[in-house]
Amino acid sequence: MKSRLGVLARRMSRFWAIALGAAVVGLGAQVATAIPGSEVIEKVESQYNLIIIVKRASEYVMTFGYNKALYTETVFDETDELALPVDYTRHMTLGMAYVEKPVERVLEIGTGGGRTAWYLHKLFPKAEITTVELDPEVVRLAKKYFRVSEEPGFKIVTADGRLALTQSTGAYNAILVDAYRGPFVPFHLLTKEFFEAAKSKLSPGGVMVQNVEPTTMVFDSAIATIKSVFDNVDFYPSSGNVVIIAYNGPKLSREELMKRASARQTECKCRYDFTTLAKDRREPDGALKGQVLTDDFAPVETLKAVEKHNQKWIDRTATQ
Repeated sequence: MKSRLGVLARRMSRFWAIALGAAVVGLGAQVATAIPGSEVIEKVESQYNLIIIVKRASEYVMTFGYNKALYTETVFDETDELALPVDYTRHMTLGMAYVEKPVERVLEIGTGGGRTAWYLHKLFPKAEITTVELDPEVVRLAKKYFRVSEEPGFKIVTADGRLALTQSTGAYNAILVDAYRGPFVPFHLLTKEFFEAAKSKLSPGGVMVQNVEPTTMVFDSAIATIKSVFDNVDFYPSSGNVVIIAYNGPKLSREELMKRASARQTECKCRYDFTTLAKDRREPDGALKGQVLTDDFAPVETLKAVEKHNQKWIDRTATQ
């Protein structure tokens, strides 16, 4: 690995990455150098993560260190409570437009700084929004710097996301999955058994929304696995990320999707217009050749490492 800090040549799919020095001791100065105008205000080595909170102008940035690289998890603009500075998180909210019934219950797995869940809480104040985070230190820092707190209609659960899902009661209109450890989705959140559990917790007409790394074999296998459980998978590329929305029943035509998006937008008056986001629906160019991942065999890290000769996300043409 490099002995000095430098920006990685390839932008990571859901966030930028910074190569870290060999020692953690001088990390604050290194990060500040790599991100102009920034200041490291807190650094925590928890049981699960190296967490670094960076302040730059009016923004707080939560980052995780993994394998000598630093990954942005959440960005919060303290001057604008409803801003979602990270593009892909805007597409994560689009699942609400797919839901035919009123939005009453939403589960998010992977809190990070909590801003996506908080945004939905503010726009759907009558709904019950629950966000689940494995790391207690992440929850503490989210409350400290990212202006989220438990209140009526908004609940933060510190637990393993899959365990919280299977132990929950009642049904959800939408389940959002955005849990990462460095560049990897934890394997138990990317298997057929997990998606079957999520499907069983959805109300009729409900959707599952997940952000998946698109540039290696994990993407192909994740889509193959989700398709083995759900009838439909829609794709939304967003600044190098791909957000997928999975649902059962007939595939929504472009006209029906826009109709639902318009109706939901009229209801919530969302900052990031659902009709604009819905226009970004795309399909990959060519067949995705992935294996179905199961609890017995989910080689997420291995597949992530296989870069060459792999099916890539190419097409950006809208589906009809």
